[in-house]
Amino acid sequence: MATTDKKQILLTNDDGIDSPGLWAAAEALSELGYVWVAAPRDQSTGTGRSSPVTSDGRITTKTLVVHGQEWTIYSVGGTPAQVVDHCVLEILPRHPDLIVSGINYGLNIGTSIGMSGTLGAAMEGASFGIPALAASLELEDPSLVYSHSKEVDFSAAAVFVARFARQLLEKQMPFDVDVINLNIPSNATPDTPWRVTRISRHPGYDTFIERNGSLEDAARIGGNPVPVTPRDVEPDSEMYTVLFDRMVAVTPISLDCTSRVGFDDLDHLLRG
Repeated sequence: MATTDKKQILLTNDDGIDSPGLWAAAEALSELGYVWVAAPRDQSTGTGRSSPVTSDGRITTKTLVVHGQEWTIYSVGGTPAQVVDHCVLEILPRHPDLIVSGINYGLNIGTSIGMSGTLGAAMEGASFGIPALAASLELEDPSLVYSHSKEVDFSAAAVFVARFARQLLEKQMPFDVDVINLNIPSNATPDTPWRVTRISRHPGYDTFIERNGSLEDAARIGGNPVPVTPRDVEPDSEMYTVLFDRMVAVTPISLDCTSRVGFDDLDHLLRG
């Protein structure tokens, strides 16, 4: 059971409860405090911060032994954001000191991050006033994005998760930093340098629709990483940092989505 003298960390993801990325993070975070592991029962990539009324909200618990350590885990019938809601409002004895979401299969960068269940969980946690960290690892093989492939090495990414989780547990972030979005290149080592970045205005993924037959037949919407060159993206963005400088990108995100336009200028424009 959790003890009151330990920091309480809620760990979730959008790839589902069986994801190796989740367990790589769990092991790394266990050095920092008591880790509550709760994740969607099903693959929930691309669900953003959604809270659909169709989710059943059923919670099942089971005990797993991972690398000799025993974990009680919570499998939730809902999106990543709903997992956070269930944990904060009815599972955990008190609000956690930190929420970590990941480690995700694939990057969460550019204007596509609004679709990310990884970011959705972190932002839902931040809405409760809880520091939040989202972590994603670049895939050398993008086809593994919906998998639980053990070919992906999360060890270096887990080091960075623990490193920045420690900072969020020990320090008060500046006002308006509600979520830290961490993106790690596939070839990262624990010694790879990192940089504070902004979100690129370039889309991270190119949306496509697969449909066999007429509009009345079933279809699937998916996304492939968008091919870019250094000239396509901003040098101070997380996209440039990861894809071209091969550094870890650390992006501060605010829950305040208000445009940075001058209000007087916009008011004048709208009034004509």
